[in-house]
Amino acid sequence: QVQLVESGGDSVQAGGSLTLSCAASGYTDKGACLGWVRQAPRKEREWVATIRTPYGIAYYTDSVKDRFTISLDNAKNTVYLQMNSLKPEDTAMYYCVSGPADLVQFSRPDEYTYWGRGTQVTVSS
Repeated sequence: QVQLVESGGDSVQAGGSLTLSCAASGYTDKGACLGWVRQAPRKEREWVATIRTPYGIAYYTDSVKDRFTISLDNAKNTVYLQMNSLKPEDTAMYYCVSGPADLVQFSRPDEYTYWGRGTQVTVSS
């Protein structure tokens, strides 16, 4: 059973930085797509970023490109989301998600099989 446990959410001022972590366990396949999906109050879920393991190929939604970086520590089975230049519109619950390594529609939140419980990020102006 795959388990994803997020940490690192916090309240920060606009322009600040945060790093989210997601500890993954229970994988039996050699590869996966690990990513982050966020949901703000009264808004739909929004895909943020995905990294395809073990190749390390990363994908980002346009609104976070050049500000967020997704990375993977294979030894620790942990995926990170480094978030810089945070904006109030980044405020949301951030969920770690996992799907098959050959996932094509990685920008669609419904395509992910496993979800963590989420970690809250709040950015104040």
